[in-house]
Amino acid sequence: MERLLVSEQKYLGEFEQVILLAVMRLGTDAYGKTIRELLSEQLSRDVTVGALYATLERLEVKGMVSSTMGEPTKERGGRAKKYFKITAKGQQALKRSKDALTLMWQGLSLRGGIVGIGYGS
Repeated sequence: MERLLVSEQKYLGEFEQVILLAVMRLGTDAYGKTIRELLSEQLSRDVTVGALYATLERLEVKGMVSSTMGEPTKERGGRAKKYFKITAKGQQALKRSKDALTLMWQGLSLRGGIVGIGYGS
């Protein structure tokens, strides 16, 4: 069985994962409002503006997303949208998280616990 060592991997939290996935899904239309709307629609979960931007900022510092400013618009009171894009590092982190979860789910069933040979038996 493949082993993932915690000391070698930096795992993403659940909220970081769903934000990165939303940014990927939205593509060139990924900015605060659209990300919040997608998370609310897909997860039936309200996300505060503060929590979203704090996480996006943290992901940007980690190099997992990049951002660019759009043009100011009258509809936004002269404010510009900040667009986000997932980076290669962000995609790699998502893949590691997905692989780790897939590995941990191997041989498990929510109905009956461990299927076949498992740890702790």
